[in-house]
Amino acid sequence: MAFHEVRFPASLSFGAMGGPQRRTDVVTLANGFEERNTPWAHSRRVYDAGLGMRSIDDLQLLIGFFEARMGQLHGFRWKDWADYKSCRASREPAFDDQTIGYGDGVKADFPLVKTYRSGAQSYLRPIRKPVAGTVRLGLEQDEVQEGLDYEVDLTTGIVSFAHPPDPEIEIRAGYEFDVPVRFDTDRILTSVASFQAGQVPDVPVIEVRI
Repeated sequence: MAFHEVRFPASLSFGAMGGPQRRTDVVTLANGFEERNTPWAHSRRVYDAGLGMRSIDDLQLLIGFFEARMGQLHGFRWKDWADYKSCRASREPAFDDQTIGYGDGVKADFPLVKTYRSGAQSYLRPIRKPVAGTVRLGLEQDEVQEGLDYEVDLTTGIVSFAHPPDPEIEIRAGYEFDVPVRFDTDRILTSVASFQAGQVPDVPVIEVRI
């Protein structure tokens, strides 16, 4: 298997339904209390690409993309319109959106991450597929320049500084990102008659770990 650095047509994913999925093992004890545990450190996104189809042309575009990925074999990028920025959806990414680490004078490589907060709890999500031309970085209150002060690996989400940031310096980042996914089926069943009648194909897509 391989990962193709190509994005599923954004015009089709715009109408798709999906979001994060967790796995929780729940055991009910004899006294009625529960024990809950999860083997997953990170959630996994799932989507239905079929819901974004609006015309026969869209359907043909989907089939062409599916064939080029050879069904489930190869992964690809997916734009999750509900969550694709380091900031709120109504804003543009800024260099101080997210804290991705602190300098120690030695380390030069830092992975992009996004923090989700609710009350006192938070979740740190790895960002593996930033979008080219959208990544902005800052050291404390100062923005730094891509190509001069740092480079971004768009295939892993790792940013590499030309010089390791000084100790205790806060490293900040803003970006747009895609989700690494694959088709979760090896077949697409379609009918022009049923599609024109409003019935869209079921095309499951699932996030992959990379």
